[in-house]
This record gives sequence, structure tokens and C-alpha cells, in this order.
Amino acid sequence: MTAVPPRVEQRTRANGIELAWDSFGDAGAPPLLLVMGLGAQMVAWDDAFCARLAEAGGHRVIRFDNRDIGHSTHLSHLGVPDIQALMAQAMAGQPLRTPYNLRDMAADCVGLLDALGIARAHIVGASMGGAIGQELCIHHPHRMLSFTSIMSTTGAPGLPPPTPEAMAVLFTPSPTTFEAYLPHYAGVWRVLRGPSDFPLDEARDAEKAQLVFLRGLNPAGVARQLAAILASGNRKPALRDVRVPTLVIHGDADPLVPVACGVDVADAIPGAQLLRIPRMGHALPIPMWPQIVDAISAHTAHTAHTARHPNT
Repeated sequence: MTAVPPRVEQRTRANGIELAWDSFGDAGAPPLLLVMGLGAQMVAWDDAFCARLAEAGGHRVIRFDNRDIGHSTHLSHLGVPDIQALMAQAMAGQPLRTPYNLRDMAADCVGLLDALGIARAHIVGASMGGAIGQELCIHHPHRMLSFTSIMSTTGAPGLPPPTPEAMAVLFTPSPTTFEAYLPHYAGVWRVLRGPSDFPLDEARDAEKAQLVFLRGLNPAGVARQLAAILASGNRKPALRDVRVPTLVIHGDADPLVPVACGVDVADAIPGAQLLRIPRMGHALPIPMWPQIVDAISAHTAHTAHTARHPNT
């Protein structure tokens, strides 16, 4: 794998907090903002993946730590939500009171774009990041050039749940020592990648685990993010009115957010295109990078062409 020069990480005030971010590609190129999922730091968007996306699509690729994770602001003063109680309330159809919701996290994205002087950007979101992207489509469509949703869901009731193994991974707290964290990290991704073997990714688990651990874990922040997901409910009715050009990418072997959830996103957003990737689970495996990057690049290029020539 080609080495990527080290990034210069920055921290920028946005929406009342500080967000850590870096970027790839020409600073003057069309911006593409990557939004990561639950408990995942921006480095979950691999350096080489970001560099490839910047080169293939001619983008300025920007990744950042969501609030409560990595080097962005940790909102410790908001306390630790009782996830089990919130789940019970959600199942009973009761309104949830949480420290924040996904609409607030979408406002973080807008705040970052504002701080960087970006009027509109292509948005690519994975998992919870895809749900945040949906909130952007609903509430801030004028800030979006296009949207790509990867392994996400509308939150609609009746969709298939995670497998028991994936659900267990979701609720297993991270160890606090690196000696224990390394096998934990490898075990989590062994489940999330699904039943197929991805030796290239598995060979890098130790390196990635060390990077994530050294940047800092925040279990309480992960709980607040999970509460935000629960509180945000069903976006499907609002997505019917979305007109942002949308691509949905989902793996057929996703154990955490089954592929039917991705199909539901594509069905909900008018004109959305769906790319189902065989053998892909709830991860971005190295062998799938060319297909994913090519699909995103083609989507953003088509969007740009349509904007210039609306009648073609």
C-alpha cells in the first residue's frame, strides 16, 4: 500500500465546540466532507482511502472527529445517559430526553463548513455518519452538493435488527489498557467485517488499534452518541421530500445494519441510487476501496455535470 504523507491535524471552533479535522488533496478542489459513525474517530477513514478518494474524484477530502470522540470536544458535563432505560422508552414510543441528538451533530458539520469558508460540499457518511448526513439532507440541503450514505439506516421501525454478535459488540465497553484493547479491537472488527476473511485489513488491526488508543478513548461520549441515535427516531417520512442527489452503498453481509436498511434509505430518498456490495460487512475493507471510491467519484462527477447542464 502506498505511503501517505502525515496529515496536519487542526482544531476549529464550530457550533459552540471544537472539532479536530484534517484534509487531503488540493485546498481549492470541490470539498467532500467525511462523517464517521458511532464511537469512531476520523482515522477510521483510512489515510490511504482518503488520499485515493481525493485523487480519483479531484476533491478536497475533509475528515473530522465528531463531538465526544477523538480530539474534538468531549461533553463530559452532560453526564452519562442510561442507554437501557432509553431503549425501553423508545420501544414504548415515549419521547426521549438526551444530551443531544443527530440534528445537533449535523449542525456541527454545518459549523465546520462555515469555519472553513465552504458554502456547499459533497457529504459522505458511514453508519451513524450516514444518519447525520440524512439530517443534513432534511435540514440543510442548501449546504450539500451531493450525499453518499454508506451502511446506514432511516431509523424506521420494523427494519431487521443487528445479529446477536453485532449487538454484543455494540454494548461491550472498551478496555482501558492497551494490552486488553488490542485483542478487543481485533475482535470487534472480526465481527463487524462479517463472515468473509479480509487478511489485508486484519494485518493492520494492531496498527489501527494503537492509533485509536493513543488518540484517546471516551466511553461516556460513545454512550451520548448512542443516545443521540436513539433520540433521533424515524427519518423516513422526512426523507421523502429530500432532493439532494443521493448514492446509497451497503454491504450484503452487514451484521450491524443489515442490507435491508440500506435498501430502505434508497427507497426513501427520491431518485437515490443503490450499490450493494457482495461480501462487505459493516466496514470499509481494503479490497472494496476501488469499487467504493469509483462509485463516490462517479456520483459526485455526475452531480457536478448535472448542475452545469440541468437538461442533460
